[in-house]
Amino acid sequence: MPEGPEIAREADRIRAAIGGESVERVRFAFPELKRRSAIFTDSRVEAVTPRGKAMLVSFDNGLTIYSHNQLYGKWFIRNAGRLPKTGRQLRLAIETKEKWALLYSASEIEVLDEVGLSHQPYLQKLGPDALAPSTTLESVLERLETKRFMRRGLGSLLLDQAFVAGLGNYLRSEICFEARLHPDQRPFDLTSADRRRLARAILTMTRRSYETGGVTLPASRAARLRTQGASRAKARHWGFARGGAACRSSKAARRLSSERLAGGAWATDLEGHGHALAQALHLTHAALQRPARRWRARGAAAALGRRLGVPLGPPPFRGPFVL
Repeated sequence: MPEGPEIAREADRIRAAIGGESVERVRFAFPELKRRSAIFTDSRVEAVTPRGKAMLVSFDNGLTIYSHNQLYGKWFIRNAGRLPKTGRQLRLAIETKEKWALLYSASEIEVLDEVGLSHQPYLQKLGPDALAPSTTLESVLERLETKRFMRRGLGSLLLDQAFVAGLGNYLRSEICFEARLHPDQRPFDLTSADRRRLARAILTMTRRSYETGGVTLPASRAARLRTQGASRAKARHWGFARGGAACRSSKAARRLSSERLAGGAWATDLEGHGHALAQALHLTHAALQRPARRWRARGAAAALGRRLGVPLGPPPFRGPFVL
């Protein structure tokens, strides 16, 4: 599914092609919408706005076309009168004199007035957009510290559009990697420094991906990999879809574990005390400071140990790992 950065870049393309232009025709594939096509003729495209993973195309007749790409939706921009060569099904066409904006394969399209827009279910539940200038480090940090979100594991929390809108599978993996946190950890278990680092990673990874077209590595690192012969697909991410490959964050003998997190990978370095192990020990150590949580700490240690392939249990820990 396209994530926030991809939808925002599509919005940029659509805005550049038809923004401010007079509409000659709008075509809908769905029968319940076809009867509304005529009301867009001679209207003007006022705005193209991404909202999380949704797209809003607003017109000067007071109506907005809402769409969500879901898994397979894709926008094409073509010169007027030309269609792309694709096996996809055309769902929506916004046609101006010079350019056509064409949405294929999407299953969620609505025509909404101002009231309908304010009650649209998906839009209603959205949290702050990670790409919006109004979403700051402090505002993300505040959400991490609210009761609604602070006791949820990062693996699920980062996919919840009510927490921060626009995040998806690859951003989730990259954010955890950048913040040096395991997806099983919860904001509640983290130090204030950990939470601040996580909030910063949420904004940094999402905005970098938007600016680079889906690359979450720093530009210099990605460029160096390309000059060394790596394909673009293999020079995009720190950990996503790289299970078993060498870790890019350290010169130590470290490899990304084959454990998958929706295509992601988690860094372990059993000999060098890598990110994941350090965070597992940190979590357990913090929990053990509170007697009431001692049993939870032991369970968390055991669960993280199984994930990392390290025998973590109640102190004193066996093997080379000590608090």
